[in-house]
Amino acid sequence: MGKSRRTVPEELLLLALDPTTGTTAQPQTLDLGLAGAQLVELSLAGRIVPEGDRIAVVLPRPTGDPTLDHALELLRRRGSPVRAAHWIGGPRLGLRQTYLAHLERCGMVTAVPGQVCGVLPTTRYQASDDCTNAAIKQRLDTAIRTGVPPDPRTAALAALAHSVGLGKHLYPGNEGRSSRSRLRDLIRYDPLGGMVAHAVMDVQNGLPSQQNRSSQAAGGPAGSGRPVQRGAGRSGAGGRVAAPRVGVR
Repeated sequence: MGKSRRTVPEELLLLALDPTTGTTAQPQTLDLGLAGAQLVELSLAGRIVPEGDRIAVVLPRPTGDPTLDHALELLRRRGSPVRAAHWIGGPRLGLRQTYLAHLERCGMVTAVPGQVCGVLPTTRYQASDDCTNAAIKQRLDTAIRTGVPPDPRTAALAALAHSVGLGKHLYPGNEGRSSRSRLRDLIRYDPLGGMVAHAVMDVQNGLPSQQNRSSQAAGGPAGSGRPVQRGAGRSGAGGRVAAPRVGVR
């Protein structure tokens, strides 16, 4: 995999990077989104395919991207298809820092050392090319504004951005409400990205996989595609694999 195209995890992290503060928005959920973005990128690269609510490796050949290849090898070692929610919620936290270091090595961001309260050391990150970030955001803006179905990569990026709560970062305030709603609705244009995004939201909300499967088997209604507050019930939220349906309100 060459570097002529940025990967979905790279783009998701660049979208989350605040150019003013040098920190990332939604740090608590971004690790989950990055894990999901790895699945999307590996699928686009032809390395994995969805099997129901599971992910199966069909081509274990390395992509050339070290972070993706590590994820691919972990999936391969499982030996059998793994549920997307189990993979995303697995003990692989720290992806945000892994990808920040990766982007720094690739020259996409610059690490700026600093201090908090003049004492505690900290590191902030600045995008090396603001035009690159603007171009990523412009793809989402165009899909939201025109209503033209986006390509699968952009649709998956939108679904993941919504799933980790980046909508309020990208389109803040009351004036951004309609854009946030349309960002959510882009989830319909990529079934795999939608499935992964729903898995991210299910992990955030602590929905047991067995509960999801039972609800799906019973013919429960599809979820609305919007993040649900922890503790709030959601009927039939899991297992939306073939074609996630998103309610428009």
